[in-house]
Amino acid sequence: MAGQVTLTQVARAAGVSLATASRALNGSPGRTVGPALATRVLAVAAALGYSVNANAQAMARGTTTTVGLIVHDIADPYAAAIASGVMAAAAERGLIVTVAATLSDPALELRHLQALLRQRATAVILAGSRFADPEVTTATARVLAAITAAGGHVATIGQDRLGVNTLAVGNVDGARRLAQTLAALGYRRFAVLAGPEQLVTSEDRLAGFRDGLARSGIELPAENIIAAQYTRDGGYVAMTELLDRGPGVDAVFAVNDVMAVGAMAALREQGHRVPRDLALAGFEDIATLRDVEPPLTTVRIPLVEMGRQALDLAMQCDPSADPVVRPVPGEVVVRASTPARPGTHARS
Repeated sequence: MAGQVTLTQVARAAGVSLATASRALNGSPGRTVGPALATRVLAVAAALGYSVNANAQAMARGTTTTVGLIVHDIADPYAAAIASGVMAAAAERGLIVTVAATLSDPALELRHLQALLRQRATAVILAGSRFADPEVTTATARVLAAITAAGGHVATIGQDRLGVNTLAVGNVDGARRLAQTLAALGYRRFAVLAGPEQLVTSEDRLAGFRDGLARSGIELPAENIIAAQYTRDGGYVAMTELLDRGPGVDAVFAVNDVMAVGAMAALREQGHRVPRDLALAGFEDIATLRDVEPPLTTVRIPLVEMGRQALDLAMQCDPSADPVVRPVPGEVVVRASTPARPGTHARS
């Protein structure tokens, strides 16, 4: 049975020492395991059905009142807004939410999931981009299956890749419609500030934006796509690199709003003004944009409501039924950062 699997068996199956297996599964202050090795150990543990607290798990028949919310970065307003929605819905159910951040590290995400499995959380919500790695996807799906088998409830926000109830954000379609809107406003030369290739959300938004431009008869040169961290500082660095290149673009799409905020800071520091010198758009419509000047064009998704829906969707989880995939479309919101260019008749 799964509860009888030992750490020694996991270590042997993964081809690592007992100490390495322990560090990969439990963490160890000052001593870490590389992401690739940690992912392998976690995948083996999930496949074998290993639980660190096997005896307690065998004795416990029920689940706790804990909801585990896993995000990439709790400092990101995107994650904070979703968390507020999850917490509001949890309060109505008498549940308590714990939040863990992965820092976009798939091995750390798997460790958080293993911990929630051991703690027998009543619900687990994964919020944020999936990782473009089939092995990571398989390992994650196995742990989620173990959580549901133990009586827990699971849902994800992002992409439908894990075989569980999912709020599927319309990243491709939203970015496509944003590109077409910007083209209709008269913009022709574009650059994109993208996130790391391992993040599916960034890749989806880039693909959708490129497709929208192509449908408008506009090419997006490969050299005008700059990858950086999926953060405010990443946007700052990417925009600085773009300005150093002097590419001659008239509009920039940052694949999320916090990157756009960082890009604005870089432009301001170098004496450029939005939209006089460069138009700028983002994606998500985070609350921080209320304080940004000029107001940022973006693709609005209902972040707080998504958090509420995610918990409801998780609690509907039925291992015997097909997963529920609920689409979340985005709404293009045109603001002062992308005015219609002279001679262009913008459509409302």
